[in-house]
Amino acid sequence: MIKHQPFGSGHAYLTSDDQRVPSRPEAGEPIELRVTTAGSDGVPICEWESGGSVRQLLMLPAVDASPSDLPASEPPLTHLAAAAAGLSSRARRKWFVRVGSLGATEAARYRFTTQTSDGNERATKWFELAPAQWVVDRGSLESVGHDRVVSGSIRWLADGDGVHRVRFALSLHPREHVLGFGERFDRLDQRGHTIDAVVFEQYKGQAAAGRTYLPMPFAHVLGGDGWGFHIRSSRRVWFDVGASDANTLWVEAEVGGRRTEEVHVAFYDGTPTEVLNTFLTETGKPTELPSWVHRLWASGNEWNTQRRVVAEVDRHFAEDIPVGVVVIEAWSDESTFAAFRDATYVVNPDGAPHRLADFTFPPEGAWPDPKAMVDDLHARDVKLLLWQIPLQKMRPHPTGQAQADAVTMTKRGYVVEEPDGRAYRNRGWWFPLALLPDFTNPDAREWWLAKRRYLVAELGIDGFKTDGGEHAWGHDLRYANGERGDEGNNLYPVRYAAAYGDLLRDAGRAPVTFSRAGFTGSAAHGCFWAGDEDSTWEAYRGSLTAGLNAAASGIVYWGWDIGGFSGPLPNAELYLRSTATACFAPIMQYHSEFNHHRQPSRDRTPWNIAEQSDDPAVLDVFRRFVHLREKLVPYLMAQAAETIATSRPLMQALPIAYPQDEQAWGHATQYLLGADLLVCPVTDERARSRQCYLPAGDWVDVWNGTTTAGPAVVDRDAPLDIIPVWCRKEAWASICSVFEDS
Repeated sequence: MIKHQPFGSGHAYLTSDDQRVPSRPEAGEPIELRVTTAGSDGVPICEWESGGSVRQLLMLPAVDASPSDLPASEPPLTHLAAAAAGLSSRARRKWFVRVGSLGATEAARYRFTTQTSDGNERATKWFELAPAQWVVDRGSLESVGHDRVVSGSIRWLADGDGVHRVRFALSLHPREHVLGFGERFDRLDQRGHTIDAVVFEQYKGQAAAGRTYLPMPFAHVLGGDGWGFHIRSSRRVWFDVGASDANTLWVEAEVGGRRTEEVHVAFYDGTPTEVLNTFLTETGKPTELPSWVHRLWASGNEWNTQRRVVAEVDRHFAEDIPVGVVVIEAWSDESTFAAFRDATYVVNPDGAPHRLADFTFPPEGAWPDPKAMVDDLHARDVKLLLWQIPLQKMRPHPTGQAQADAVTMTKRGYVVEEPDGRAYRNRGWWFPLALLPDFTNPDAREWWLAKRRYLVAELGIDGFKTDGGEHAWGHDLRYANGERGDEGNNLYPVRYAAAYGDLLRDAGRAPVTFSRAGFTGSAAHGCFWAGDEDSTWEAYRGSLTAGLNAAASGIVYWGWDIGGFSGPLPNAELYLRSTATACFAPIMQYHSEFNHHRQPSRDRTPWNIAEQSDDPAVLDVFRRFVHLREKLVPYLMAQAAETIATSRPLMQALPIAYPQDEQAWGHATQYLLGADLLVCPVTDERARSRQCYLPAGDWVDVWNGTTTAGPAVVDRDAPLDIIPVWCRKEAWASICSVFEDS
């Protein structure tokens, strides 16, 4: 069997072994055609027809190369790294041929043939191809607000099928900086760089790769008059932010492929808060969440039994480390993602939901009494979130309820579909070939949520960790609401979190979801964390940068895994520096990846870090910061309410808070937490002091009560139990008690 997909797998950054490169070539651009064949097939031949002639081109074997986005393996592999390393299959033979280029008025068609070992010929269908060109008059670019599009810069990429992209320019003044674009790990100021907006699961190394789970085609332009822009599209957008031309921001955006296209760009004038408020009014404002989301969150992927969860909570209490939220990831059967592992029940062949009473929990099983566990946690003022993934697992072949659910989803059309109506099968490395529920289908949405309703309404859980959401690959997928993949894929994680938030509301709970993926509109739906990262200083700095960009893009409730969640344990210094910063972030939480229960443990609990680093001070310092965090909760609640009312970021990068202060850009990891606390994280290994910038005004050092007038640069001592923090003098009287005895 010969396999050729002109647009490949839909991977946002890698070409696949069976695609056309480029998938949509421009006139004069060299073209390479790739196929894969079964091991029993002979050498494939490409039949290329153009200009009235047909050429038969013998294809050449392709040399294997390791995809650049795969994580470097570290023996022994973690479960996610092992899955990612299996992405590139060697089961099929790979071939390519270069066919030259096409002129502006040329067209071509091609197919592939091969002979099998028994002498039979195989042939693909014919593929039609006409080159694309950038033209002036195939669409309309509509500006909302003060039109900043450079006159004469608009071009449309069109071929015989329709219009596929638009390109236009915005002017940048020499003093302007560009910040935002969703959650970005690499830097605050994107000027001089290129960037794109597409939801992507980059397993670790986001800063180096320049990829993100949570992009937005929205940004602030600071340092001049003050403005922002939003490309009103859910399709992929690319930005050249002064990289090619220092004074020009080029925008290139996908469009729908019709004969003519219309694109809308919104421009906002004003301060960063005014710009953000207008953007969020348009795309969805956040909802205020309860105070417990600001307490310590604790989890570990190896907390996969009731006994283990209870023991970890007991240890928090024994160590006098208050915990407010426990997240259990490894609770389900990982087939239905709706039933506890080891639970027995009667399969509903029609895919109907179960109630709590339908399950029997073996006393010797992993979860002998989940209801008693939840009740015990609540009695101790600890909330519980359960992990979710928006996939119906299909490998290995499902049995029991998972099989019934898969049949129900496909028969009723509850899944995202391929263009020919077949069910889309996940093309990523995590849960490959799984079905993807279509949340644009009201019936599918209700069916999926109904299977989880008992967890909230009867078991009493308090929220969901809405992991994943990046699994829709392919521009031509079909959604029930009429969207194609190029339009709907980026919105998938937004709709996913929104659906679970509605389930929680329906059961009388706050809509506390905890997501890593998102897009424009995500600010309205729950909490977020920075996703998967190693325990390195680079990852720590990248996560902090990601949080500041996310906040500048409207995300309020945000955090990251203290000290990283994957790979070897962080040392005591990295763990405590990260803990101190997390104490002054909207969400404070630690988490660790599953490591097959190998010893020594890779749990990120403070007692495990203390034991393995042979540094008992870890527990003392961690305890101190968690107690301080408990006292900060009222301040965080008040400031989050103010953020939601005004759109002033809860974590304000200094350039957002002081857009006309050029010195602020030299201190990119500092930020205001709320209106009054200036936080200066220590992000360099072995540093015992921190150069901190105090903007205009009078600032009180929260640890010693001394006042310094800004603007000023201060060298502040920063031993491992101190993070430099100042408070506005006018607010000090109302908050000083929080820091007494801390």
